[in-house]
Amino acid sequence: MAERVVAESGERRIDRVAVLGAGSWGTTFAKVLADAGTQVCLWARRAHVAETVERKRVNEEYLPGVTLPGTLKATDDSAEALSGADAVVLAVPSQTLRENLASWRPLLPEGVTLVSLAKGVELSTLKRMSQVIAEVADVAADRVAVVSGPNLAKEIALEQPTATVLACSDHDRVVALQRACSTGYFRPYTNTDLVGVEVAGACKNVIALACGVASGLGYGSNTMSTLITRGLAETGRLGAALGADPMTFAGLAGMGDLAATCISPLSRNRTFGERLGRGESLAEAQRAAHGQVAEGVKSCTALRELAKRHGVEMPIAEVVHRVCHEDLDPVPAAAELLGREPKPE
Repeated sequence: MAERVVAESGERRIDRVAVLGAGSWGTTFAKVLADAGTQVCLWARRAHVAETVERKRVNEEYLPGVTLPGTLKATDDSAEALSGADAVVLAVPSQTLRENLASWRPLLPEGVTLVSLAKGVELSTLKRMSQVIAEVADVAADRVAVVSGPNLAKEIALEQPTATVLACSDHDRVVALQRACSTGYFRPYTNTDLVGVEVAGACKNVIALACGVASGLGYGSNTMSTLITRGLAETGRLGAALGADPMTFAGLAGMGDLAATCISPLSRNRTFGERLGRGESLAEAQRAAHGQVAEGVKSCTALRELAKRHGVEMPIAEVVHRVCHEDLDPVPAAAELLGREPKPE
C-alpha cells in the first residue's frame, strides 16, 4: 500500500502500521497507535503471545494487567503483519535488529516508513539504529524515523501523560507519523536531529545502569544527581563529535529520557544496575530480568569504542563497561569515578 499521499493537500498519511516485536514497549506503542485511530497489526515471535492478544486483549507475558484495544490485531505471521502497511515499527532489541530486519526485508511494502524503537549502538559496526535500518533495508536515510523520550512502557500503557520525540530528516514523513500516534495521553514532538536523538537514547541506558549500581551500593540523591548531570555532559560530548545539535540534549530525548530512566524503578537498566550494585553477578542479574533486555549492558561497550574512535572522554560509560564485562567490583568502580582529578565543569 505504501505511505499514502492525500491528493488535494499533498499531505502524507499513515493509516496502517505494522509493529514488529511484542515486548513491553512494542505492545505499548501498538496500543498508542490503536488509541490514536490508526490500524495496527502487532507481530509476536511466539504464536501463543499473538493468540493471547487476539483472544484475551492482553499481553500477559510482557504487559500484564493492561487491556489492549479491540482494534489492535496480532499475529505471528510477519507477512500478514506487513501486508499493506504504510509504516513499520521495529520493536526488537538493538543487537538483534540487523538479523530480524534482513529476514523481513523482502516483505517490506514499497515506500514504507521504517521506525525504530530500539535505543542502542550496534556492537559489530558501531552504527546507530537508523544507520543499520537504512543499510539492511537498502533505503534512503530520510525513510527512517526513531522514537525516543521519557517513555516508560508500563506508565504509558496505563495512559499516564507523557511526551516523546519523533526524529526523521524528512519533515513531512515525521509529521505523518506524529498524526498517527497522537493521543490524549501521548504527545509526540518532531525533530530532524536524528543523530542527537539516537545518541541520547543509547547513552541514557548506560547512565541509568550507573545510577542503579550507585543505588545498590546505598548512595542517595546527591550521587544520582551527579551521575545524571555528568552523564549528560559526556553524552553531549559524543553527540557534538558526531554532529548532533546540542539543544537536543536539553529536550525530551536528552534530559527527559535520561531523568526518567535513571530515577524510575520501572527502568530495566536502573534495576539491572541495582542488582550489580548489591553484589549480583552479570549472569544472576540477567536471570532475574526474566528475558527483558537491559540495552545498556551491550551499549556501554559499543559507546566506549565509539568514543575512543572520535577521541571523546566518557568515564561513566568506561566504568560501566568494566563492571559489566571485566569483573570490576562496583565499590572500587565508584571510588574510581569519584577520585577523578577535579577540573572546571
